[in-house]
Amino acid sequence: MTLRRTNIRILAGVAVLGSLTALPAPVSAAAGPHSERAQRAQGGTVVSVERAADLTAEEVAGELRGKIDASQVRYGVTAYRVTYRTTDSAGAPTTASQLVVLPRNGARDLSTVSWLHGTTVYRKDVASENPKSNDRLVALLFASTGRAVSAPDYVGLGSGEGFHPYGDPRATVAASVDGLRAARTLAHRNGRELKRKVQVSGFSQGGPATMLVGRALQREGADRYFRPGALAPVGGPFDLSAFEAAAADDRIANSGLYLAYFVTAWNRMYGLYTSPGDAFRSPYDTKVERLFDGHHTAGRIVGELPATSRDLFTEDFLNKIREPEGVLKDRLRPMDNTCDWRPNVPVEIFHGRGDKDVDFRHATHCADQLTRNGAAHRLTDVGDHDHNGSVRQALPRIVRFFDESAKSE
Repeated sequence: MTLRRTNIRILAGVAVLGSLTALPAPVSAAAGPHSERAQRAQGGTVVSVERAADLTAEEVAGELRGKIDASQVRYGVTAYRVTYRTTDSAGAPTTASQLVVLPRNGARDLSTVSWLHGTTVYRKDVASENPKSNDRLVALLFASTGRAVSAPDYVGLGSGEGFHPYGDPRATVAASVDGLRAARTLAHRNGRELKRKVQVSGFSQGGPATMLVGRALQREGADRYFRPGALAPVGGPFDLSAFEAAAADDRIANSGLYLAYFVTAWNRMYGLYTSPGDAFRSPYDTKVERLFDGHHTAGRIVGELPATSRDLFTEDFLNKIREPEGVLKDRLRPMDNTCDWRPNVPVEIFHGRGDKDVDFRHATHCADQLTRNGAAHRLTDVGDHDHNGSVRQALPRIVRFFDESAKSE
């Protein structure tokens, strides 16, 4: 998962939880068309299914080789591109897409992993669309260990409708929980059942998302069937105020790109500036919003914008990021507290001390909040690896952690 100019992974936090719709029961072949119609408006209802891949264990290992440790591969897998109903940042009905992967192991009842990806600027660079994407490979890995995998693209990415409401509370958590519901329906139609407890893991932006989805399933009544089973965030920015301030000061790698994506998305949702010229220096003020429309690759964006925040943003606006007020301060505050609760399931936080994108202090920030709430957890330093290298190191450990957690249930 090396950071490349042509395929750059960036991140941001996610917001507080919104209300979510209740789980529709899985549809069986005998349920009849009336049951399908009754579910049509419900979050998680399957709209379409397309087979995306059918791989033997040897083929899965071949896909992973040289990128992700393939020593834990045990089974072949079948992957599906699934479109399903969910809600957008305003709570209005929309559709989203995901990759659902089922193991070819003959088991009827399956443990389930929800894999929550890091921020992606190009809508086609997601697990359901790009067979070479890192998130596709991660989903194949988990499924090849005998688990079902739900890997949501989030709203506005993949083949989902509309724009990507980056970091929005409703859209992020709803797409993840509704993705689980859709995966359950798909499994049921294939004569299989998903176990109630979900093992949730995510990288970068997916780190805070992991904690938010876990909290939603445990405490917020987000679903009447699924509950968290274990939580394993990797490389997450758990103190978003500090992360964005560091980006404004160019104290992190890829600072200009991180901050530009954050600012344009949040302006669209929350109104951070009146016109682009209030935030961006000329001539970038005339192009930056267009570049972050989901249809431009990271490489294209990098080629058109300066690398540093000081060259991209006005100094006045950078000061607003360093010392947020008003709506920005209000929206950032809950993102600094995604770990400020007490999970009743095992939690292991993974981070690398060599991470130049997200400082290791974010991991300790999360761990400290969990400690204050009396939550049992582990913090694992995966070593002197960069941001993307850290998740490569973490993945085999996450599989072992999930195995251990399942045995203790």
